[in-house]
Amino acid sequence: MILYFSGTGNSEYVAKRIAETVEDECLNITGRLKSSDYSGFSSDRPWVVVAPTYAWQAPRIVRKWLIKTRLMGEKRIYFVLTCESQVGDAAGYLKAIAEHKKLTYMGLGKVVMPNNYFILSKVPDREKALEIIAGSEEHINELAYRIKNGEAFDELKLRFGDKAKSKGVNKGFNSWFGKHPIDKKFSVLGSCIGCGKCERVCPTGNVVLGEDRKPAWNGNCIQCLSCISRCPENAIVYGKKQKEKYFCPKI
Repeated sequence: MILYFSGTGNSEYVAKRIAETVEDECLNITGRLKSSDYSGFSSDRPWVVVAPTYAWQAPRIVRKWLIKTRLMGEKRIYFVLTCESQVGDAAGYLKAIAEHKKLTYMGLGKVVMPNNYFILSKVPDREKALEIIAGSEEHINELAYRIKNGEAFDELKLRFGDKAKSKGVNKGFNSWFGKHPIDKKFSVLGSCIGCGKCERVCPTGNVVLGEDRKPAWNGNCIQCLSCISRCPENAIVYGKKQKEKYFCPKI
């Protein structure tokens, strides 16, 4: 069974590509994250967890959910993280989760996808994004076929500073934004149609529609940027002026 979490569509695309190749069920866990649903699953096929990389780690909300959720049946578990370039020592932490759950760790696969963090950096335009994704298709296929054939992923080589990034920097990142949530700078334009999609896609229940059907944010943002990137009217803004946003063009 493929379990995935995705804010701006990159991990969703990779998860569905893998599911298509291995011919297995693909489940979006956002709703379970939102409702703190830790009820178990059972699968007779290997577990595959697909998620984005947040500060050189799998998202903390996904790691906590995995630790609490019972995965029954098949004992093998694969992890796939999408990223702009690096995943740090994320493998070490995911392997520890697998061991804690008495599952057989089959490795971490890294898939390079377009940069989606438009809060602090420029994101690629559609043409460039498609080019980056096309460059990763062969690797996605390789990971999928390894899963299908029951083969472990190649071990990712650690680079200088990877352990520090995934430990100290990641902890500092979560601590800083926990005290200074970026959603304080979110606002909504008059083009908002009150469809409520931003509320539905938020994995923490942080977005709530008021009586006027306009969204409000409550300081529990994990920076998945799903509310902004999935808005059908492009009506949510970060900061004082509209920025170029990203949503996976293959979704």
